[in-house]
Order: sequence, then C-alpha cells, then structure tokens
Amino acid sequence: IPGTIVFGQGSLEELRKLEGKKAIIITGGSSMKKGGFTDQVDSILKEGGFETSLFDKVEQNPSVETVYAGRDQMLEFEPDWIIALGGGSSMDAAKAMWAFYEHPDLTFEDIVTPGTCPELRNKAKLCCIPSTSGTASEITAFSVITDTKKHIKYPLVSEWMVPDVAIIDPSIPAKMPKKITANTGMDVLVHATEAIVSSASNDYADALAIQAVKFIFKYLKRAYDNPDDMEAREKMHNASAMAGMAFTSSASLGIVHSMAHILGGRFGITHGLANAILLPYVTQFNRKATDKVAWIEEELGVEDFSKAVKELNESLNIPLTLKDAGFGLEDEDKFASELSEMCEVAQADPCTFTNPRETTPEIIKDIYEHAYKGEDITD
Repeated sequence: IPGTIVFGQGSLEELRKLEGKKAIIITGGSSMKKGGFTDQVDSILKEGGFETSLFDKVEQNPSVETVYAGRDQMLEFEPDWIIALGGGSSMDAAKAMWAFYEHPDLTFEDIVTPGTCPELRNKAKLCCIPSTSGTASEITAFSVITDTKKHIKYPLVSEWMVPDVAIIDPSIPAKMPKKITANTGMDVLVHATEAIVSSASNDYADALAIQAVKFIFKYLKRAYDNPDDMEAREKMHNASAMAGMAFTSSASLGIVHSMAHILGGRFGITHGLANAILLPYVTQFNRKATDKVAWIEEELGVEDFSKAVKELNESLNIPLTLKDAGFGLEDEDKFASELSEMCEVAQADPCTFTNPRETTPEIIKDIYEHAYKGEDITD
C-alpha cells in the first residue's frame, strides 16, 4: 500500500508537503474542472514551487492510445511527480503512463503478465487523489487499460505501480452524480467480497474487507440519496480504501472482475455497473466452495447475501440483469456472438486464479447466461 495515506476533509492540503520541481496532473477533465478541483490542485502545487502541466484527456475506459499520449507529454515535460486526479480511469491511466515514461521502449505485451513491470521511481513518484469511492486504485498495484483495436482490457499488476501518496478527501466525491455514486460504491462491495472469499484470503484482509462491507450496506444508500451527507461520503471513501488494501494485500479478486473486464472491453459497460450486476450470480456459484459467504451473512445479519445485494442494487436503480444494462447488451444475438471468446478471455484473466471455486470457459458461460437472463444459480 502507499507509504503515505492521508484521509479526511481538507486532506488535499497534503500536496503542500510534496518535494519536487515539476508535477503533471492527469485527469479526465470535465467533472474535476467543473468542481474546481483541477484548479485547486494546480494552485496548491504552484504555491509549493512546482511548475505544472495538465493532461486532461483520460476517457472512461482509458485506452492504449491515451496512455501513449500521456507518456509523450511526460517525456517532453519531465515531471518528478505525477498527480492522478479523478476516478479509477485517471489513476489507472497515470500508472500506465508512469511505466512508459520511465521505460519508453516498453510495450503492453511486455508488462501484461503480473509482476513483469520493471522498477519505477527513477524519474518520478505518483500521488493519487480519488474523486470516486470505488476503484481503490489510489491504494492498489492494479491498472486496467483498454486496447480499443483488440477489444480487450489489459489488467496490469505490479508492486511498482502502488502510489507513493494517496490523498482520500471526501469533499471530492461529494460532487459525484448519483449514478456514479451507485456504480462505484458497488465496485467497493465487489472488491471487499472477492477479497473475503478469495482462495488467498487472510485474517488481515478479512478484517479490512468485512468492515468495508458493513460500511457499504450502512452508508452507500445514504450517500446516494443525499450527496452532501459528509459522514456517508467519508465512510464510503474509507471503505473504498480499506477494500483496496484487502484485495491488494495478497487476497486478490475473483471472477466477478474477470468477467467484468472483458464485458467492458467488448461492450463498453462501466466497470462498477458490470460488477454490481454480476456479484449476486457469482456469489451463488461460489458459495458451495467456501463458508465465507455464510460468514458475511452472519456479520451483516442477513439470511441471503445474494438477495441482499440485489435489493441494494434495486435501491440504487441498478438493473438486475446484463440484458437490461444498456451499452448494446440488449441485443441478444450480439451478446451470444461474443460469448464464447469472452469466456476464454475471462478464464485467462489473472483474477480468475484466486476465485474460490474452479472454473472453465463453459462454467463462465453458464454464469454469464444466468446473469443475462436474471436466473438464480443453484448448482
């Protein structure tokens, strides 16, 4: 996890403690600009003696092309600090740009295998400032980048990509639209749940993850209903970081993420939304291989965790099936034509290796089909 984690309202002021000469701000642009946060970060850095540069072209699913464009700007500007401001997309893009800035001759194929990214920090350090309570990229060693030509996502994993500084200020996600609050909040729930049921779970990860689960069921709907509820915002922001610590501590994730990654690559569905829809069905599949689902139910005081997740989804206006999710998924023929290849890619995803129940492409296909139609998995 990052060497420095600062949380609470006003923690953005931690930027004043950074030491360096040049800082590049990586962001998606519009929401951070409209909220005044891009200008605020830029001003704090300049007041601290930094020369700054801005890259504000990160899209919802950051692409290979965007990463290379950011790398090129870094090579010209030569920053010693990279400041990622925004949601998971901005932070993931910044991590990948960082790797290619420090090693310009790398290709994605060189680092797509977990642990193969070469050493970083010879040129710059990374500070992440999340605007959403969801991805936990500010805490983790993960970065997900989309290859728009091959229609796949590269889940990059390297200890070198863990940020040096994470600034977790709840005043920033308070500006999130309700839909993003819902989708990113459910992403936190998936991180925490998959860390708990993971075949590599441990006592430390469990303690962080179960507290995150409790926070989500208590505070997510409050943050969704009232964006200015700062207690709910702060608890959700902390839940995101705790869940991130849990799954990056060695517990890792599972097939909810494996299946969501390729769904996003093929259909463009937002990551948190895909995770939210898939979680109940994957949980039904996994519970026969682990007693951890029953433990979550005991800790939450619910009889059926999958049902509780569906009810939470409904309260957040999240659809219960992939078919109803939009993004072209309503086209049954299109979904069916992509299914076999998606299952092969999901099976090979690094997150699959720590799923508590073994899978095959055929099993993953069955789960996709149940989630598409909204049918419970009973075997």
